[in-house]
Amino acid sequence: MTEKWFVENKKADFISLGNKLGLDPVTIRLLVNRGASSEEEIRDYLFSDKNDLHDPALMKDVEKAADFIAHIRNEGKSVVIASDYDVDGIFSGELLYEALCMLGIDANVKTPDRVSEGYGLNARIINEAVQEGAGLLITCDNGISSFDAALLAKENDLPLIITDHHEIPFDEEDGERTYRVPEALAVINPKQPSCGYPFKGLCGCGVAFKLVSYIFEKEGLTIPDVFYEYAAIATIADVMDLTGENRIIVKEGLKTISRTKNKGLSSLISCCGIEDKAISAYHIGFILGPCFNAAGRLSTVDIAYDLLREKDQKKAVGYAEALRALNEKRKLMTEEGAAQAMSIIEERALDKNKIILVRLHGCHESIVGIIAGRLKEKYNKPSLVFTDAGDCLKGSGRSIDGYHMYEALCECRDLLERFGGHALAAGLSIAPDSFEPLSACLNKNCTLSDDDMQPKVTIDMPMPLGYINEKLIDELSLLEPVGKSNPRPVFAEKNLSVLGAVLIGKNKNILKLRVGNKAGAEMDALLFRDAENFINEATAAYGAREWEKALSRRKNLIDLSVCYYPSVNEYMGVKTLQITISHYRFNTSSENRS
Repeated sequence: MTEKWFVENKKADFISLGNKLGLDPVTIRLLVNRGASSEEEIRDYLFSDKNDLHDPALMKDVEKAADFIAHIRNEGKSVVIASDYDVDGIFSGELLYEALCMLGIDANVKTPDRVSEGYGLNARIINEAVQEGAGLLITCDNGISSFDAALLAKENDLPLIITDHHEIPFDEEDGERTYRVPEALAVINPKQPSCGYPFKGLCGCGVAFKLVSYIFEKEGLTIPDVFYEYAAIATIADVMDLTGENRIIVKEGLKTISRTKNKGLSSLISCCGIEDKAISAYHIGFILGPCFNAAGRLSTVDIAYDLLREKDQKKAVGYAEALRALNEKRKLMTEEGAAQAMSIIEERALDKNKIILVRLHGCHESIVGIIAGRLKEKYNKPSLVFTDAGDCLKGSGRSIDGYHMYEALCECRDLLERFGGHALAAGLSIAPDSFEPLSACLNKNCTLSDDDMQPKVTIDMPMPLGYINEKLIDELSLLEPVGKSNPRPVFAEKNLSVLGAVLIGKNKNILKLRVGNKAGAEMDALLFRDAENFINEATAAYGAREWEKALSRRKNLIDLSVCYYPSVNEYMGVKTLQITISHYRFNTSSENRS
């Protein structure tokens, strides 16, 4: 599918702001593109820290919840924490568990079984809490849609506090929405219309963090660094916007995670081979986070909690190795499932639909969400993947910007047995005979245009290779952490000549080019993905002979435009500038070469 490239064109006095703040105008432009257009906003973006977090007392029901937790401690009663089985749920549960233990409260975490019970608070967890004589049940990263479970808790005289971040359920009639929440002692979710908390984008662990922050402040306790680390991991892994409070929480967590005092977390970092790295959002999102996710997908989350609570280094290493092995197994299963899904889509031309729905037989239900994400990336369309789960189908969806998946499912709620989620992701259960009607309903209601579904590459600014220097690259680190809604900067230059090419890496799957522009600037350019596709396209566009010339570093006709990110490569004490190519185009027409 052809990509549409366009340059962000927000206006500001980049030179004046740069002079005031001592920053390169390029850096200022990047910040303006990310919504920080005034001197004050730029300073907030760059220098906000934990002291700039909002007052947790602004969160609806947080005071009520804190008061009852104090009452439970005074009564000497225990607390059951009902969590979820993904990364956000695991770290929400662990943060609350450790916080309650620090307050002298006996607590334990219970999570649903992903396969046999599915997402959310359930009767088994409530009944176990009642049998154990718990004085309070607290949910985290779930509960906002658990109406039946909340009623069961009430019937058993079990006080319930809900902490969640998912969308608030609503009924709609004649265009009017009536929001509703389960009956509970306290419902803490900033997305409630009646909640005046300024930042609505917290993950489940972020909401739990705010509750704990309020309690600790009242108790005169300091939030330990590890709580920021937990909230940072959850925020990144749950793909939340890295803006506002999320950006502060993640920055604070990343400050200490490389030297974390949690033996399990440090063991996993070492096991994954990144102990000598400055841990970034990338390492959490693509290396550490998936290991924790694998526990809830293929085993139970108990191994994740065992890891985080282990005080013995040797045992911690064992848990870390087990988690990593689970993730390797999950990767293999995902590759097989994604290949099967794409085969079905091509065979049945499902990619012609605006909303892609695929049913996979024999697929482990825990990986359907990851496969849906793969489909979304490949076809740039909202995608839902289902698999057989007893007498129903369980599915998971991933969406694109401009299509609110949760609200779209609300329009088809009569076909759903259970569902929940938010704009970009959802989970659901349906009867097998509802699969085709659901596909028809979602596609009929979809208002996405062809332009909405065309892949778009946003370029921050064109920048010639000759402008790149170490000082600028060092400044670019101020934009960290990068992620959703705060992307890594994208620069571009057209009409680069390929001066040389070689495949490198253990598997010879990384393409290293030597490129140069018309002004005479040269630089190494790395392509970490689709190297084979690049070679095939270059050969098709210019012929095998021209590609052979590039491989032998001879003059050739290959001319390309690239989107890139600059960095410094250091090898044996020698530093060189290089770029990493994120997108490319071959310029084969005389018009493009001009």
